[in-house]
Amino acid sequence: MGALHGGHASLVERCRQENEVVVVSIFINPAQFNDPKDLERYPRTLDRDMALLQDLGVDEVLAPAAADLYPGGYRFRLEPVDSAPIMEGAYRPGFLAGVLTVVLKLLGLVRPHRAYFGEKDYQQLKVVTDMVREFFIPTEIVPCSTVRDASGLAESSRNALLPAEAREKAPHIHRILTTATTAADARTSLQAEGFEVDYVEEHWGRRLAAAFLGGVRLIDNVPLPGSR
Repeated sequence: MGALHGGHASLVERCRQENEVVVVSIFINPAQFNDPKDLERYPRTLDRDMALLQDLGVDEVLAPAAADLYPGGYRFRLEPVDSAPIMEGAYRPGFLAGVLTVVLKLLGLVRPHRAYFGEKDYQQLKVVTDMVREFFIPTEIVPCSTVRDASGLAESSRNALLPAEAREKAPHIHRILTTATTAADARTSLQAEGFEVDYVEEHWGRRLAAAFLGGVRLIDNVPLPGSR
């Protein structure tokens, strides 16, 4: 969705290594924002992003407007049906439907052999992988490891929105997820550090969390001991 950082660059670099043609999409998808204020304040740095992609050797950039991808409005959508939505599905109504719908459209436009997704947005990675399998889409979804800065904080476009004090404290989310004995302990420790916690849960061999700090929503996940 733009505001590119080292995590995005790592996806492009891996794609460049493994494919003859590299296409990057930049689209701030209004359908996956359940809070209009969140959509309004999301970083927009298209000129800087284009310069970075040129330096990385990208062949094509697809940067449509909302009217291009939703010419009839948001009339049709692809939505996962879960009897008990979890994590992002529970805390951000419409988010997963927005993600799946726009990814389906982009895959249909580009028709790539492979598409690269970071593991930081792990639930998103899982539902996109499941969608591609269920709808027999001939694209391989390639998971890529989370890129972190020296403090351990996962690279994220939203990091730029963190106030200075919150930016210093933000790496604690990774430390706590890694060191806490249980998900409940991790929640308690995050709250003690001043995070407003949406969830800390364990699925797919990982411990996953979403929490607000300084008015910015952060997500992260780590493998559970014994998992990859």
